[in-house]
Amino acid sequence: MSYLLNALSMLVELAFDAALTLLLLRLLAEACRADFNNPLSQFIYRYTNPVLAPLRRVLPNWRRINLAAVLLAWLAMVLKRLLLFTLLGVMPHVAGLLVLALAELVDFVLVFYLVLIFGWSLLSMFAVDRRQPLLRLAGSIVEPLLRPLHGKLVAGNIDFAPMAVMLGLLLARLLVAAPLLDLGMRLSLAG
Repeated sequence: MSYLLNALSMLVELAFDAALTLLLLRLLAEACRADFNNPLSQFIYRYTNPVLAPLRRVLPNWRRINLAAVLLAWLAMVLKRLLLFTLLGVMPHVAGLLVLALAELVDFVLVFYLVLIFGWSLLSMFAVDRRQPLLRLAGSIVEPLLRPLHGKLVAGNIDFAPMAVMLGLLLARLLVAAPLLDLGMRLSLAG
């Protein structure tokens, strides 16, 4: 692949990943009932609402999960993968493209949580203002994953719950996302 195609691929991935991050933050903030008075939450709602509002009329929430955000994130992943295949000059099979987009979305969510838990854990070791908007939003998103293990994996004054959850997320990437990615890639390029 030429240097120009590498640069274009990187820009496509960066643009779509930024949009996916915003949609994922919206989805998780709603599901975890993050504080709406947080300025960061208001920013996320303000910039995702014009796209999600029309879809929410058709797709209602299901058990606090914004189905419109899930659908839009998956469609964005389909479009991203289609653009990347087009840059390579390959036309993928539709079924493979749909499976590949789902697999990449699952992997994106797992990596997102890994980064969020790592950053939140790292910041919690320092004397940081707990009212800081980013820390409050991250804490409310991370808390549901850590709650089942909270206080059960403590040695001294160190809580190993974040490390255990991160290990579980890494295993999910290896055992769930990777096989789905392989299947999607095989289906996309079959024939």
